[in-house]
Amino acid sequence: MTRLLIVCAANLCRSPMAEAVLRGHAAGLGLSEVASAGVWASSRRQEADKRALQALQARAYGLDRRWRSRRVRPEDFDDFDLLLAMDREVLRGLEAQRPARSTARLALFLQGMTGLGRDEVPDPYFGTVEGFERVLDLIEARVAAWPAAVDLKRHFTAAA
Repeated sequence: MTRLLIVCAANLCRSPMAEAVLRGHAAGLGLSEVASAGVWASSRRQEADKRALQALQARAYGLDRRWRSRRVRPEDFDDFDLLLAMDREVLRGLEAQRPARSTARLALFLQGMTGLGRDEVPDPYFGTVEGFERVLDLIEARVAAWPAAVDLKRHFTAAA
């Protein structure tokens, strides 16, 4: 079983949405733990973006009412086996924060996906409600094409 941290910029939209979806499928995907964080999240913990919560609710996903954003911490690189970034900028931020001794795997969330026309999950924060729906579409596509538990770490080892 793999411990997974999903990471975006501020931990307000993409990563909490992915956390909610993946938690609902965790056992079947070979995940023992799913959490989210932001590389540049505010030190003031915030609720998820209301548009993200609306998109999740419209598709019958939920996020705990007590959920609050958080910044990536040095111990995350020990506590999680796999840290998946929503885009390359976030991945570079993770690589810059990664302790030298860490054995955690870092990769893009959409790594290995084909037919989507993209390999990054766009940040919908400054866009419209439709942007949040598109992000949820990409997250659901990733879950539908999730690597088998036995291949999970190997799948996300290849260079992004």
